[in-house]
Amino acid sequence: MFRVMLQAQWKWCRLVIAAGVCAGATLPLLALHEVLSPAELLARVRGWGTVYPVLAAAMGLLTAISAWAPDHRGRHVHALTLPIPRRRYVLLKYLAGLVLLAAPILAVLVGAFVATALATIPDGLHSYPVALTIRFALAVAVAYSIFFAISGATARTAGYIIGVLSAAVAVQVIANAAGIPLRLDILVELAVFQWPGPLAIFTGHWMLIDV
Repeated sequence: MFRVMLQAQWKWCRLVIAAGVCAGATLPLLALHEVLSPAELLARVRGWGTVYPVLAAAMGLLTAISAWAPDHRGRHVHALTLPIPRRRYVLLKYLAGLVLLAAPILAVLVGAFVATALATIPDGLHSYPVALTIRFALAVAVAYSIFFAISGATARTAGYIIGVLSAAVAVQVIANAAGIPLRLDILVELAVFQWPGPLAIFTGHWMLIDV
C-alpha cells in the first residue's frame, strides 16, 4: 500500500521535487564559486544562507499542497473507498511525502560537499556541509508537517485558523487605536521564532563556511 501511495504522490509532486533537487544542489555552488578573502567569503555565505530556510519552507508547502490537492478535487471520495482506516491513509500519505523530500535534502548534501571540495577555503575557516544539511532537513520536516496538517484539514478547520489569525490582527489594531502598548507581533515572534519555538529552526545564520 505504501508503494502505491509513494508512486501516486511522486506523480503529483515530481515537478516540485525536481525543482527542489536542482535548487538544493545549486545553492552551495553559487555561494562558493569565487575565490574571496575570509571576510568576503563569510559575508557571501551568510547572504546565500538566507535562501536555505526559504527553500525549506517552499518545499514543505508545495509538497504538502500537491499531496492533498487530488483529495480535495475528488472531495475525498477515493480515500473513503479504500479498505484502510483514515488515520492509516493519512500516515502513509505523510510518510510518502517525507520520503520524496529526502531527494532535495540529499541534493543539498551533495552540492555542499562538491562546493567545499572545489572552493579555496582560507586558513581559519572550516566547512560544515553535514551540519547545514541536517538543519535543512529539520526545517523541511517542520514546514512539511505544518503545511501537511493545514492542507489536509477541512474547510471548517481552515476557517478556525483564519478566524484566530483575524482575531489577533483585530486585537492588535484596536490596541493601537486605543494607545495600549500591546505588541502581539513581538509576542508571536518570541513564542514561535525564538528557541524553543517550533519555527526557531528557520532563524539565525545558515553557514556552510564558518570559523
